[in-house]
Amino acid sequence: MESSRTGSQTQPASATRARGPRPRSAQPAPVGPDPADDDLAIDEALAGDSAAFGRLVVKYQDRLYNSLLRYTGSPEDAQDVAQDAFVQAFLKLGSFKRNSAFFTWLYRIAFNRAASNARKRRERTSLDGLTEAGAPQPTDQHAPPEAAMIAQEHAELVRQAVAELADDQRQVVVLREFDGFDYQQISDVLEIPIGTVRSRLFRARMQMKERLAAILGEAQDALPRPDLGAQP
Repeated sequence: MESSRTGSQTQPASATRARGPRPRSAQPAPVGPDPADDDLAIDEALAGDSAAFGRLVVKYQDRLYNSLLRYTGSPEDAQDVAQDAFVQAFLKLGSFKRNSAFFTWLYRIAFNRAASNARKRRERTSLDGLTEAGAPQPTDQHAPPEAAMIAQEHAELVRQAVAELADDQRQVVVLREFDGFDYQQISDVLEIPIGTVRSRLFRARMQMKERLAAILGEAQDALPRPDLGAQP
């Protein structure tokens, strides 16, 4: 595998070229990959095998990119943050204490960077990325066209509600509802107490519920009303 030099370590080309692939599925990958496999790859990478870290990149790049896409709403931002997270993880691999799973540590690096970028920019979240990788799509490919259309409309409403959440609330919603992280994993990634995870998730769900109710109410008000005073 081709490589480039970074300090005293050999930086795998796959880490420097980590791209934002097209989301493969709206359903999250199973949480909790085998830590023994990751530990072996880390040991080999620290011993100088650049291909070993490349395996970690291949293993997690799609999942990390999709999570960042849901959080940032921008394919470009998700790609940049994912690439930077892999580079930083490689450069800091020797300091990884392994008191958490590698993917948890990787997510922490990525979400810290994404949150920092969001604080600097504070622009309105784009819905484009959420459209690609947002709420789960209908799984019944043989559903009637009317049912598929209704399901798609509902998914779009959810994406809008997620995009309007505050950054800290959107983080926990993405990790919990889309990636299937448990409370402890979210706590480890965001470095906040489990109680804070629960409270943010509760507030986010309440806000989404209120927003969806408002949207549906506006849509109902826009419908033409029958003239109840008319006589047959």
